[in-house]
Amino acid sequence: MILNASGCLDALTAPAVARELDAYVVKTVTLEPRVGNPQPRLAETDFGMLNSIGLQNPGVERFCSEVLPRLEELGIPLWVSVGGAEATEYAEVCARIGERATVHALELNLSCPNVDPAAEGAAEIVAAARAATKAPLYAKLSPLLPDVAGVARSVLEAGATGLSLVNSLRGLALDEWTLEPKLGRGVGGYSGAALRPVALAAVFICYEATDGEVPIVGMGGVETGKHALDLIAAGASAVALGSILFRDPKAPERVRGELAEELDARGFKRLEEARGVAHRPQSD
Repeated sequence: MILNASGCLDALTAPAVARELDAYVVKTVTLEPRVGNPQPRLAETDFGMLNSIGLQNPGVERFCSEVLPRLEELGIPLWVSVGGAEATEYAEVCARIGERATVHALELNLSCPNVDPAAEGAAEIVAAARAATKAPLYAKLSPLLPDVAGVARSVLEAGATGLSLVNSLRGLALDEWTLEPKLGRGVGGYSGAALRPVALAAVFICYEATDGEVPIVGMGGVETGKHALDLIAAGASAVALGSILFRDPKAPERVRGELAEELDARGFKRLEEARGVAHRPQSD
């Protein structure tokens, strides 16, 4: 299963790209409208990119009345990323969106590096969201957590269906001449190839911590079919494409084909056979 990382693709401006995905993950929706962070919001670095969008969105009311109907016309499964300043806001957005037939899952954005964190902890937010909806809930966690396995177990106990691993790291880039931050907010979310081993580690650790019984969406630096296979071997059941979509709109189709070739070359008949193989006992 190949998805997009939330915020890395606009399905309404690139519907053909979105239709190449198994599901489209909608950019984070909050209870009230957000204007986002000050410009500039994007900056390139040597090994990736920085963004500081700040969860700009029209708010759940306009999303449901204006945006969601247009997305539904695309005829593809939808996941919606949900954000908020506190647990009650997450819950209200989930209640408004979660029962739509076209919304197959909600991804709780618990770790955006570009906004102030919510008042409550991850497990409290998940519990509030679970009380508000029966829809599948995926908890999106930060790679900066000192105990990602512990947090993963706590959100699952609180009612999460699965995990999304990982969100972007915090990063900073300075202008070459002025030495001032390139982003209007200063620091931003760092994504790209350098995030790949960080994502692999988080997926590996959480797969092990949950005995391989929980769906995990792996993301972070995926650019090729081999990168996708690595995440699956570490324990992911699905893979999301992020910053590569800005450079290569054909990435979903290309990565899908490369992944099939990588699986076949190793004798796997189905993707599920490769999941978690990195956890097999090592031969002497």
